[in-house]
Amino acid sequence: MVDHTVRSFDTDLETLDRHISEMGGIAEKMLSDAMDALATMNVDLAKRVVETDMRLDNLQRMIEDLAVRTLARRQPVAIDLRDVVGVIRISADLERIGDQAKNIAKRAAKIAGEARLPRAVIGLKSMHELAANQLKDVLDAYAQRDADRAKLVWERDAELDALEDSVFRDLLTFMMEDPRNITFCTHLLFCSKNLERVGDHATNIAETVVYIATGETLASEDRPRGAEAAAMLP
Repeated sequence: MVDHTVRSFDTDLETLDRHISEMGGIAEKMLSDAMDALATMNVDLAKRVVETDMRLDNLQRMIEDLAVRTLARRQPVAIDLRDVVGVIRISADLERIGDQAKNIAKRAAKIAGEARLPRAVIGLKSMHELAANQLKDVLDAYAQRDADRAKLVWERDAELDALEDSVFRDLLTFMMEDPRNITFCTHLLFCSKNLERVGDHATNIAETVVYIATGETLASEDRPRGAEAAAMLP
């Protein structure tokens, strides 16, 4: 981060960075706890995830308020402007990741009473591992303003899309094997979509990091898609 003549401007930027880091940590923990709640059918843990979402929402509002005030007072240009605009975009994606984790937690609480077919959750665990790694890597890329690392996250999005397709096929098979699995597996299908959306938001953040660091805009339509990665799966 560049030092500025007006020290309070540096303070504003450092505060925005700190809030983004805090949001990232909360979002990562919510996602991990939500998946633990789903794997163990832990209703209490699921409820804590849902309750934590308000902290993430409040932080996003704080970031937006400070960012708007900074834009109005400092009228930044070039990389400073990209920094401030970037944190607004990143905070929105982190808030949405929290929403995806909350949705998984709600589903975990809903199906806890009919804990059946534990093997159906295995594919979701693999999806979570991929999504969590994407989120961690892109947050590290933001902290370091590392465009190359962000691009790697952007390019890996197709892996999660392809794995979601595989999970969909597995869950459909379980439902066809026994109609009693239909309700349980339908909830898991929604969870897999939530995890896929986490990957999408991590990819959005990667695009923002590249924009902040270089001023370049990665075209969303050029993202690798799940169909292109499906062949890589066994």
